[in-house]
Parts: sequence; structure tokens; C-alpha cells
Amino acid sequence: MAKTKKKDNTIVVNKKASHEYHFIEEFEAGLELQGWEVKAIREGKVNLAESYVFIKNGEVFLTNCHITPLNTASTHVVAEPNRTKKLLLHRHQINHLIGAVERKGLTLVARSLYWIKGKVKLKVILAQGKKLHDKRAASKEKDWNRQKQRILKGNQL
Repeated sequence: MAKTKKKDNTIVVNKKASHEYHFIEEFEAGLELQGWEVKAIREGKVNLAESYVFIKNGEVFLTNCHITPLNTASTHVVAEPNRTKKLLLHRHQINHLIGAVERKGLTLVARSLYWIKGKVKLKVILAQGKKLHDKRAASKEKDWNRQKQRILKGNQL
């Protein structure tokens, strides 16, 4: 029996988050979406760059996640591209997040959207903001690793 190649189910990744934050813990959350939003996400019309996660009244929400409505899918519905979406998590996970955000001063970051069994999932990361010197050190490390790869590649030829 031939093995099938596993395809990448990632829809979009917030690349800016890894530059701005130290990741501590990650959670997988479902999203409460409308039909036109799911259709637009299937087409890849979503942007997580300016989005953030917040907690209000014991519930977790995603805001500023821009989903561009499709002309064909949202003809009969008034589409709001930056609608606040409720995240679906277990109660013990929500309690853990509330404790970390309120007591420890950590931040919730929307890292990536992806498909699992036909459902859209959001990777929520519990993170701590980086200081300016941490960002500089990370960029120097990245540049040095890139330069090492170029040197090694040049020696192999």
C-alpha cells in the first residue's frame, strides 16, 4: 500500500509574532465562524497580522482578524471583515489563560490558522513580549545562521 503525502493544512501564519514575543505555551482553539467567513478562508482571504486575542467575561475572543468577503458568497449577508470571533476552548484552558494573563502579565497571541478534519482551528500562544535588545539579538542570530549556511554551501561546491 503506497503512503500518501501529507499536505500542509496551514491557512495563514502570523510571522510577526515570533519577532515580537517569546512563546511560552500554545493552545488549539476552534472559532465561531459564519458561512461566508469559512468560504473566504477556504480561498485564503484572511490576514492575522494585526489580530490579537483577549479575554472578556470569562470568554476568549479574537479581534482584528481581517477576512475579506467573497463577492459570490456574501451577496445576501452584510459582511463585516473585522468581526470579533469567539474562540472555543475548554473551561480549564480558559481558567489557565485568565490566570496567566491577569496574574503573570502575559499576552495571548494568534499564531496561525489551519484546517483539522474540515474545521478551522487557531493556534493561540501564551507569550511574553520581547525587549528591544532581545529583538536585536534574535536578528543577529538569524543573520549569523544564514551566513553560516551560505559558507557551508559554498564549501560543498
